[in-house]
Amino acid sequence: MQKRRIGEVEVSAIGLGGMPISVQGRPERAQAIETIHAALDAGVTFIDTADAYSLDDTDFGHNESLIAEGLRGRSEEVFVATKGGHTRVPGGGWELDGRPEYLRKAVDGSLRRLGVDQIFLYQFHRPDPKTPIAESVGVLKELLDNGKIRYAGVSNFNPDEIVLANDILGGRLAAVQNQFSPVFRSSEPELELCAKLGIAFLPWSPFGGIGKAGALSGPFKEVGDAHGVSAHQVCLAWMLAKSEVVVPIPGASRPASIQDSASATHLELSAEELSRLDG
Repeated sequence: MQKRRIGEVEVSAIGLGGMPISVQGRPERAQAIETIHAALDAGVTFIDTADAYSLDDTDFGHNESLIAEGLRGRSEEVFVATKGGHTRVPGGGWELDGRPEYLRKAVDGSLRRLGVDQIFLYQFHRPDPKTPIAESVGVLKELLDNGKIRYAGVSNFNPDEIVLANDILGGRLAAVQNQFSPVFRSSEPELELCAKLGIAFLPWSPFGGIGKAGALSGPFKEVGDAHGVSAHQVCLAWMLAKSEVVVPIPGASRPASIQDSASATHLELSAEELSRLDG
């Protein structure tokens, strides 16, 4: 497994996105745990979760607790990132809360569910229009300073917001997690900015979203067929080739899925193939 850096720490170049094992359509608990174990066995040392990854407000924090269960006895092998600032409401809806008082409580809840004294990477999940970004990111600075988190990140931020966050954190912004896939490329400016600043860029939904992996057709399938691998592996290898700061976090709900994704680090694409995929 190739390695990439988040802050000063080396993690696997491919991470595991925990969302699919906790939201609507999630697998049985045993299969979810097997998926986590399969990721570890494949060399994955980075897992991304969030307190809001759940069915609705009644099992808020489900994914964090599930990840902690899956890592029991092996937690020293893995670096776990989580997020706060999204909330769930009755019926399965999503809302935002970027208030400092909410985020301070949220991180304490995440610490408890993950069973750790310090969170490796804590990310503000999404800007809240009702709360100035400076106030929300200011809480990340507090958490860094008081040692509750090792690294701070943001998610779903545009370039100007990334620069602002990094300034507030005194240059300590370690990661940006934005949507990026073959069918959603509008985060290219954020990726380029992260590469310039040396900030890890974590593409979420790298295959196009839950239930939309079939969108990987055309050149991705053609290149995959030529190499005898899945279009998913081609997609991840294409992302890894974009910059050393890229750490894709494909979600998985079956062991075979994350095993296939982890194999993408062994796939070398030619300049001609990368050009076709960029097109």
